[in-house]
Amino acid sequence: MFLSRLNMPIWSRVAPFALYMLFMAAVDLAARFASTELDLRWLYGIKVGLVAILLWVLRKHYAELRDISSLGAKSWLSATVIGVLVFIAWINLDAPWMLLGDRSEGFNPGSGPDACLLMATRVMGAALVVPLMEELFWRSFLMRWIHNQHFLNVDPRQVSVLALLVSSALFAIEHTEWFAGLMAGLAYGLLYIRSGKIWMPIIAHAVTNGMLGVWVIHTGNWYYW
Repeated sequence: MFLSRLNMPIWSRVAPFALYMLFMAAVDLAARFASTELDLRWLYGIKVGLVAILLWVLRKHYAELRDISSLGAKSWLSATVIGVLVFIAWINLDAPWMLLGDRSEGFNPGSGPDACLLMATRVMGAALVVPLMEELFWRSFLMRWIHNQHFLNVDPRQVSVLALLVSSALFAIEHTEWFAGLMAGLAYGLLYIRSGKIWMPIIAHAVTNGMLGVWVIHTGNWYYW
């Protein structure tokens, strides 16, 4: 009864993102007030797992995801190249003025037998779940909604420059590396506008996050996590 009263096109795109952000806030509170013996790193797997389940439950509302088979080799290559370029930008756009506040220690998996599982969970969540969840919210919903509140009727290729800029700016302030986030938001948004397919920014985003995860593990720069 309750769900039937909701605007499901909006709800289905906002709910997974909202769950993710609420979980982040809860973990931050727990880090401040919970017992120091509680290992909060394992909560990341729970968070992305719950988001993945919610995305699966709501999958029938993502009609635009059904056209992945229409992507040709050129589309996959283009999205991959954009993802690589965003990754390169992300690890280099780190001047003090490009950051929001101080970087925290980040997600440090430590050492020992649990570290590999923690790192694998982090990379898989960041590369497989987060891009799908974020692109459905930031690009499929919010960018088109800013252009026209009847966003399902908006062809991505007709989205205004204002909608691209505003959604990219909001995407930027979600990240500590706000300037890199702005560049990423613009890149993913333009990819969506040029292609008209949500899978393009999803693939690019997944490549960026996957490469960033491997790089973080290799260099030990955990604050990027």
